[in-house]
Amino acid sequence: MTRSRSRTRPTEPRVDAAAARAFGRKLRAWYRRNARDLPWRRTRDAYEILVSELMLQQTQVSRVVTRYGEFLERFPTLADVGRARPARVMAAWEGLGYYARARNLHKLARQVTAGGQSPDAELPADPVELRALPGIGAYTAGAVASFAYERRAALVDTNVARVLKRVFAPTVNIKTTSGARMVWHIAESILPRTGRATWTHNQALMELGALVCTARVAHCGRCPVRSVCRSAKPGDRVAP
Repeated sequence: MTRSRSRTRPTEPRVDAAAARAFGRKLRAWYRRNARDLPWRRTRDAYEILVSELMLQQTQVSRVVTRYGEFLERFPTLADVGRARPARVMAAWEGLGYYARARNLHKLARQVTAGGQSPDAELPADPVELRALPGIGAYTAGAVASFAYERRAALVDTNVARVLKRVFAPTVNIKTTSGARMVWHIAESILPRTGRATWTHNQALMELGALVCTARVAHCGRCPVRSVCRSAKPGDRVAP
């Protein structure tokens, strides 16, 4: 008698196609009316976007706005970072904390630009190639590919994970490995058809999580996607 070796695998949450399309339309329309004017949203330069994404990790937006411009004045290009001594890069990062981000940026710059000797070298556009570089994880790779090169690439940070869980999969525990994987699956499945629309879509997801669907209070009464949200309540509060 042979035993069955079938294994139980966690099923991916099903995203209704019509709900996903409605979510995307409402989300992007809201973003066009309500988006904050942030300096890194005015550029498609991959290096500048990378700097902003690294700075925004674990740091408030209001603090990054000032330091972002200062850092780019000191190091206008990726090659400038690659030529600099590590101490100079660290000094320019002072006050932002989590200094491993600055060290990784310096390592990346030296690798991509051959120590600053290849000033025309650029960051790759493919998320897989980006992830091979120092300090770049899945989120940052998706952000650079999407925001710099308008690639059709998904990204999931804390804000995006919270929004997608509440809207499409309220029972999923996003703090587990399987739950995190499910949220990435959702993010990929609801991407718009074009990279250009994806740029707006990804920016809008993060903006919604930062301004409306926040960790402490989900402001359902003013949420643009409440009609398709599986967690929406008549009042303002939704369980984290």
